[in-house]
Amino acid sequence: MTDPAIAEIILSTSRTHGLVAIASGEGFNRAQDALREAGFSPLPGGAFAAPPEQATSATASALVHSAHEHRASITMSTRPYLGDIGSDIAARLPGDWSATVKTYPRRHWQEDLIGSLWDSGDLLKAVLHDHVPCAVELSNHAGTELLLIERPGHATGYLVGAFATEDYDDNWEEPNAPRSIVLPAKADLAARSVAHTFLPNYRRALHHRRLDTVMSAMNRIRPEHETLQTIKASHRPGDGTPHAGSRLHAQMERAFADHAWLSFRDVLQHAPLLLARCRPTASPWPQDAGALSRLRDALADSQDAWDEFNALRAELYSIPADLTAQEWSQVRSTLGTAVLPAIRTWLADNETFERQARAAVPGGHIPLRTQPAAAHHHTSRHAARRRKRTSDTLERDPSV
Repeated sequence: MTDPAIAEIILSTSRTHGLVAIASGEGFNRAQDALREAGFSPLPGGAFAAPPEQATSATASALVHSAHEHRASITMSTRPYLGDIGSDIAARLPGDWSATVKTYPRRHWQEDLIGSLWDSGDLLKAVLHDHVPCAVELSNHAGTELLLIERPGHATGYLVGAFATEDYDDNWEEPNAPRSIVLPAKADLAARSVAHTFLPNYRRALHHRRLDTVMSAMNRIRPEHETLQTIKASHRPGDGTPHAGSRLHAQMERAFADHAWLSFRDVLQHAPLLLARCRPTASPWPQDAGALSRLRDALADSQDAWDEFNALRAELYSIPADLTAQEWSQVRSTLGTAVLPAIRTWLADNETFERQARAAVPGGHIPLRTQPAAAHHHTSRHAARRRKRTSDTLERDPSV
């Protein structure tokens, strides 16, 4: 059982903030009170700092006294402030990266990270089994978000891994998950490891995950489509079948469209990026160019339905509404019917798409910036992502 009396102050040095302190433990409120009384001011993300001009022996003495009064222990970290390291790495990565500090005074608070982490290595293990009082979220504002923490059980070094993109929620034991890596203590070497090793691995893993998502969607659609076609072929017009058979066909086609939409929207969401990477003339199958063109046209023809779906989802997200299961089924059936021609095209050319997409896996390292730029801070999307998951429950689940 966690001792509710534990209150710890973890001190580290910062070139920009002076002396930085993180309150930790079940009694972290007492540690925070001690820091305030000693003259420390809160920083964004939950840490506290005594600016360089105030980081004097008098401040240190006041902190020792205040910590004793509030029954809080003081620990001096062997590493510089993690926020500085995160900003230094972000400034060296290619593109527009930002670094945001997050603190987790109580261990169970870091559980909020687990659902969004997409990792098969030591980072996930650390978040599951160790207390991570402080972390830095790195974002390129284009869909890639990473998590940086101090390497548990070691005096130096860091771990970096990935959050899943906002397209995905179910990340636990996902087979394509990239493996987090250990970063050296120096920011320039750490940034090089991120750019040359981790980000290329992450891009390849995301490519495979998107491809598996598309192929799984088509594999769910295919048997239902084949069943529908078999039934329709067994009751052709003029064969003496009563008109009830035609009504049954219409009902079955609406039901198929309802269920097919739930899967085909994965194709609409993930296939465009995969198709954009396909280069049939550079592959062993240059004759695939025609099929890929048909697949792109099918997606373009489905754009209105996809836009309508996203507009409806955004409306329900901003103004929650109670829709019945029947109403949701009607929406899905309408959208599914609109994309039936595209579904047929994708069923016909699915194998061609798969081999071209597998041949188009991104490779190579990502060059660093020649001159580090100042990283800026941003607001994490993880809270919004959790809210979005809740709003998506109805339209994701055909039983709702």
